[in-house]
Amino acid sequence: MRVRDARAVAARWAAEAAHEGAFLSGSLTWLPGDAEVPAASDVDVMVVAPGARPKLGKFRREGALLEVTYLTWADLPSPEAVLGHYHLAGAFKTDHVLTDPSGRLRALQAAVGPRWAQAEWVRRRCEHAERRVVEALSGTATARTYPARVMALLFGTGITTHVLLTAGLRNPTVRLRYPAARQLLMQNGFSAFYEELLDLLGSTRLGPGRVERHLAALTSVFDEAAHVEAAPYPFASDISPQARHIAVHGSRELIARGLHREAMFWIAVTYARCLRILGRAESPGFREILADLGADDPVARAADVTAVLPRLRQVAERIIERRGGA
Repeated sequence: MRVRDARAVAARWAAEAAHEGAFLSGSLTWLPGDAEVPAASDVDVMVVAPGARPKLGKFRREGALLEVTYLTWADLPSPEAVLGHYHLAGAFKTDHVLTDPSGRLRALQAAVGPRWAQAEWVRRRCEHAERRVVEALSGTATARTYPARVMALLFGTGITTHVLLTAGLRNPTVRLRYPAARQLLMQNGFSAFYEELLDLLGSTRLGPGRVERHLAALTSVFDEAAHVEAAPYPFASDISPQARHIAVHGSRELIARGLHREAMFWIAVTYARCLRILGRAESPGFREILADLGADDPVARAADVTAVLPRLRQVAERIIERRGGA
């Protein structure tokens, strides 16, 4: 399916849902209309609803895998608020509006688009991403369960790549954040710093065979967790039969491309999510992953990530300057 066709599917669904507006987000907004939707990607749809609602999650529609998240107008209060939000801003850099009965979404896009690449707003979005690093890492000490503390560590560590991708006007993608950061840093002469980021993740010294072993362990626990009904988590649809190709086959594709070290981010995150759904604190496979990543003590590793933030800020600034930011 091509991007334009996936967008049309999303627009038809949004029109039938009859909410206050909807727009496309995520990786498809960074691809041309005639590009093929990647096999391990879904179609992110943001829906503006009259009140707060839980995430609808992933479901099939006309051959496309939609992932629907609800917002309210309070999440989109002004062009400046959107320009400073590192995830939302990319959806408004060009017109990705699907439905807009009131005209408010297109007015917002018209105000955001011309300023999206301005250095002032790029820096504000980098600062926003860095705050998210700190917020996530705080969960290593406060989350109630061990898998949740590990997830706080993994996401806090992984958002460091978003600071850089934001600086480079790249998609702050979720699952593929490390391959995307690798490409950006290599192109800008920061290959050594990329190895530092992988070292914080803990995957620097892992070979493809070891990562394959972890993927096999994940596949087993994923298939078990995917059939648990009514799991009360916002990420529940990511651990479901329809999302298996993203978690399992998407990770296997990265390994085949020689990006096995990068694949460990989503393998570890998905394993932790499966354990939360299953109500387990740990498992042999999870212990092996954490041992290989050196992440047995999330609080101690969080301190290592925090220590690199000043250097991360410097590299982000260099990337902004290299593309002409002032």
